[in-house]
Amino acid sequence: MVKQSELFDRWRSLQMCKWAMNISEANQFKSTLSRCCNAPSFLFTTQKNTPLGTKLKYEVDTSGIYHINQEIFRMFPKDMPYYRSQFKKCAVVGNGGILKNSRCGREINSADFVFRSVPRKWLKLSGPQSPHLQDGRKWRNRCADAEDSRAVQICWCNLPPISEKYTMDVGVKTDVVTVNPSIITERFHKLEKWRRPFYRVLQVYENASVLLPAFYNTRNTDVSIRVKYVLDDFESPQAVYYFHPQYLVNVSRYWLSLGVRAKRISTGLILATAALELCEEVHLFGFWAFPMNPSGLYITHHYYDNVKPRPGFHAMPSEIFNFLHLHSRGILRVHTGTCSCC
Repeated sequence: MVKQSELFDRWRSLQMCKWAMNISEANQFKSTLSRCCNAPSFLFTTQKNTPLGTKLKYEVDTSGIYHINQEIFRMFPKDMPYYRSQFKKCAVVGNGGILKNSRCGREINSADFVFRSVPRKWLKLSGPQSPHLQDGRKWRNRCADAEDSRAVQICWCNLPPISEKYTMDVGVKTDVVTVNPSIITERFHKLEKWRRPFYRVLQVYENASVLLPAFYNTRNTDVSIRVKYVLDDFESPQAVYYFHPQYLVNVSRYWLSLGVRAKRISTGLILATAALELCEEVHLFGFWAFPMNPSGLYITHHYYDNVKPRPGFHAMPSEIFNFLHLHSRGILRVHTGTCSCC
């Protein structure tokens, strides 16, 4: 169990020194990740690593098998679109309240490649926005008829906001954005009815590729596949990729060996792990798991709200402790203060 006081003391001492990348340490760590996980070959499910006819095992429902037929096979890219150390500088952007008032937007935008992970919930709305409420249909129709992505984002509020209100702190550049299928199930009716609101929310991220854990469990598969159909129907240029379930298993096992014991590691940790293989230099923003910042000032849980996560699902303090350890070794850089970019 990581003690908060121990972590804070360690982080304050680290901040007294200017961070510099340790190329030797970073290369050694990346070699370890290459042997255990190999993101350049297995981060996404591809035609190369998952041939036609494969009986693909789910990450969690290990007794479940998904038979890769011709229709699904055609949805996969032929090979991974990214290769080892392809990008010089990458930013992995979480949703922590530590980002609020950080003024890190310009530094995030200056990265060569930006990953963003999304939370299960974004913002609670006042009023009858829920489809389960008596007049929920009126709100759903209002969202479906909205003519701009901002209006739809106000209605549905699920993906991490990068609107003008937050741009100075979180930036706008996005190359890969993850989407939790449970959001689509709960808020977009599994895309079985109203599909335009979901499409318009994704338009906020412009041409960013959409990444989903379609083969995490059996419940995720159909709704994740529908995302591809929706974007194709609207002739969107956004690519849709699916995590390879074995990659997720391997990453979880690796971090378990380093003491991260949780029902599931966070998407942010998965993206950071992949970035360490795909990028020469990795910077983390919005990763913090405590109600206070390193200076002892109280902060909101997310940069856009203070809704707490389900307890006991992730092991965020342990993840943060490992990130700070990697920071101290010069393998990646964790940003928790105010940025002064460019």
